Amino acid sequence: MEKSKIYTKTGDKGATSLVGGKRVSKTHVRLDAYGTVDELNSFIGLLLEEIEDHHNREILLKIQSILFNVGCALASEEDREEICSVDESQIEMLETEMDHMDAYLPRLNNFVLPGGCKSAALAHVCRSICRRAERNIYRIPEYTDSGNLILIFMNRLSDYFFILARKECFDKNGEEVFWQKTCK
Repeated sequence: MEKSKIYTKTGDKGATSLVGGKRVSKTHVRLDAYGTVDELNSFIGLLLEEIEDHHNREILLKIQSILFNVGCALASEEDREEICSVDESQIEMLETEMDHMDAYLPRLNNFVLPGGCKSAALAHVCRSICRRAERNIYRIPEYTDSGNLILIFMNRLSDYFFILARKECFDKNGEEVFWQKTCK
């Protein structure tokens, strides 16, 4: 059997296909959304290279698979979104993980700036990309419903990365960087 080529040449003129075959412009809002989810997933891969805690590594791998499902839903025509999406148990998983990590972190009295240690900084990069992905998903007309589980998941996920950044800084004896107000 001949190996298939990675390139198809079908996108050379600025259009691509959604899952299901519908052709859309490469500037379509869906592509911004699932492209940003893909970017987030790539940065999670980089973050994983800095995470030592076995449990957190397992959670991040689960998150990567869920994000692949989110990308699939975003790249699909409306009738396929139920096949690969997010369910409430995945949102609950994030909430449970955040509660567990936050339980032993010091109380936060200031705004935290990205940094403190490499893994914390990378978690903040993931948080900010996740926020952008969430904003891009809101631009898709079918996703403006405030009860949409993908949007709820993405909102929780950015919070998860914030808490993970704080935990990484704490575990690695890093020093959290706090905002110093420079305006009057």
